[in-house]
Amino acid sequence: MRLLERNSAGELSLTKDFVGDNIPEYAILSHTWGADTEEVTFKDLMDGTGKDKSGYKKICFCGEQARRDGLQYFWVDTCCIDKSSSAVLSEAIISMFRWYHNAAQCYVYLSDISRLAFDVNGKCNQLPWESAIQNSKWFTRGWTLQELLAPAIVKFFSKGWEQLGDKKSLERHIHEITGIPVKALQGSPLSNFSVTERLLWAEKRDTRREEDKAYSLLGIFNIQMPALYGEGGENAFKRLREEINKPFKGLDNNLLHRLPYAVEAPFNSYHRQHEPICLPETRVDVLREIHNWAGEHDDRLIFWLNGLAGTGKSTVARTIAHTYHEQKRLGGSFFFSRGGGDVSHAGKFVTSIAVQLASSVPTVYRFICDAITEHSDIASRSLRDQWQLLVLDPLSKLDGNGCRASYVLVVDALDECDDDNNIRTILQLLAIARSLERVRLRVFLTSRPEIPIRYGFCQIPDTEHQDFVLHNISPSIIGHDISIFLEYNLRLIRREWALGAGWPGEQALKQLVLNSSGLFIWAATACRFIHDGREFAERRLSLILQGDASATAPERHLNKIYTTVLKNSIRHGYDTFERECILSRFQKVLGSIVILSSPLSASSISRLLHVTIQQVAQSLNDLHAILDIPEDQTCPLRLHHPSFRDFLLDKERCGDSNFQVDEKQAHQTLAGSCIQLMSTSLKQDVCRQEAPSTLVADIESSRLEKCLPAELQYACLYWVQHLKRSSAQLYDQVYQFLQDHLLHWLEALGWMGKTSEGILAIFSLEAQIPVSLLCGVFV
Repeated sequence: MRLLERNSAGELSLTKDFVGDNIPEYAILSHTWGADTEEVTFKDLMDGTGKDKSGYKKICFCGEQARRDGLQYFWVDTCCIDKSSSAVLSEAIISMFRWYHNAAQCYVYLSDISRLAFDVNGKCNQLPWESAIQNSKWFTRGWTLQELLAPAIVKFFSKGWEQLGDKKSLERHIHEITGIPVKALQGSPLSNFSVTERLLWAEKRDTRREEDKAYSLLGIFNIQMPALYGEGGENAFKRLREEINKPFKGLDNNLLHRLPYAVEAPFNSYHRQHEPICLPETRVDVLREIHNWAGEHDDRLIFWLNGLAGTGKSTVARTIAHTYHEQKRLGGSFFFSRGGGDVSHAGKFVTSIAVQLASSVPTVYRFICDAITEHSDIASRSLRDQWQLLVLDPLSKLDGNGCRASYVLVVDALDECDDDNNIRTILQLLAIARSLERVRLRVFLTSRPEIPIRYGFCQIPDTEHQDFVLHNISPSIIGHDISIFLEYNLRLIRREWALGAGWPGEQALKQLVLNSSGLFIWAATACRFIHDGREFAERRLSLILQGDASATAPERHLNKIYTTVLKNSIRHGYDTFERECILSRFQKVLGSIVILSSPLSASSISRLLHVTIQQVAQSLNDLHAILDIPEDQTCPLRLHHPSFRDFLLDKERCGDSNFQVDEKQAHQTLAGSCIQLMSTSLKQDVCRQEAPSTLVADIESSRLEKCLPAELQYACLYWVQHLKRSSAQLYDQVYQFLQDHLLHWLEALGWMGKTSEGILAIFSLEAQIPVSLLCGVFV
């Protein structure tokens, strides 16, 4: 390696040819070449000429900057390589990356960037150099890729030799311009990044000679390959590929075929190719939060996106998988689907992930193949053994020679795995990926908030996972996203069926958004229903907007989901008597919840229905997907969507008699429960104020809630409504209650500030109950 030296008089000279460990510290210049006639050559320096060439100024600058940095020697490619010797040139090409890597300082000369950039009108500071730098020619050249990555210290200088910053201070700019990951810019071994990814860094870069597009990558892949100018770019790349693939040639390419593989599991499988990702400008907040989690500064292992059926979890999962696949950071994906064959169970979960991982992380391939060779029965081993041998062990063996620093696994709809025990096992396996040290593995997981998954997360420290509840997003944001979704799909329908330019109209769109009640699945089903109408598309839209009974197609998908949730809430293993008891209690609890006039908590429901809180909890444990069930049992239970109430009360929609709710019977049950609760709880001076002159405004809310708990207040307010809707003739029960507690009831309503409601209730009773009975009470 011959270096340049500048004497006190400013004269340049070439040193002797340094070899091996005798090379002194030196600076190195990275720049874009001008015309050949303007660059100083090796021959020019040997002949003492070339000072009149424009390129001479760059060399002088490099020498002067090296002197400022305390370095006696420096190197510039135009004049330090004797290109007349093919042997010297070939050696230089092979050694180039190492020369830049070993340099004490690297100076990047951006000849097309001024410290102060000018616009077309010549006005200063209209465009700061930080913006102009992205258009610099230097970032488009092939050789400058390794000149950027190889040295530890890289300083950038403008056309006027002013320092703009260094690789560290300009890190964000460089990353945005080149797409090179920050970790690579920070010096992470290039072998930590996949072959495909490194090739992408150079994809849009050009070189003067076509062969150099391949030769300029030798250092990027740590390959030694002689330069054969004249072979052409295609042959040069062919040889480069052969050298890259050499480490894998000894492996049995058929080994991966021994692993059972669920072909429909990946997000981009043929079966899923038409499934959508999030439209632009939708799901902005949740996607931002996921990307922040997957970044460099969040140590939580798992991101759990949970939500009720139809809120768009799988669409978000596909979007995340697509994004990280494009970024070459997707380790693998598995989309569970109940009733979907291989993707309905966990039997092929680990092996499918391992096959995808071998493809995504090329250098982990050989370790996975080693595991298959060593353990020929791996496919029949437990999920835990498979995970350890096919995923964790191979990743833990990486020594920085083949895997990028961070990968994301996407697991969608884990709740649709058909075995609760396997669901919990999968969560445990995913959690122990925290033990990996040489690779950063992150797991993005979606599911409905069902018991096995919630229980599984209870076993994982809170610091290891981030939870995001999709259905808790602001209704206005969800409405905005669904509006965009509907507008996009209806526009496609309008074009396909040549509907009017203004169709469906702003008002219709607003009504559809309102009808969707936050369910993307409803919006998607409605769009399919309209589209399938072909020439009757407008009629079908009208049916949906009018709520016509015949327009039930959008509800069918919801019906199927609700039926699946309900059936899976009843565990297997009960005998006939036990099952009947469970179903009876289930109908009583759930039937009451869906017809409540006002939400009640689980504890209040248990006291109102005279069942234990444990029985209420057991009845609702597996219904988090359709009910908002707070952990605090004193907080109200709510339906996620009113269509669930309609579904249970409609025999046509809910075809399973085990879950159908007879609305009149349910109201009768609640009416009887309300009367019974009031009969045992109401009494004179129920709030124990003793002084008749006490005003309602003077009583503390805590005392009111203690003396008149939520379920008792509910009973006082709504027992007549339930009685009316039941069409039941509870004459004896009503008469006895009014005979004993009419004044107590009215007093309670007074304390609640609901006296007027009591008067209206009495009027309503008069229309339902024989006058003779009421006369006996009010006389």
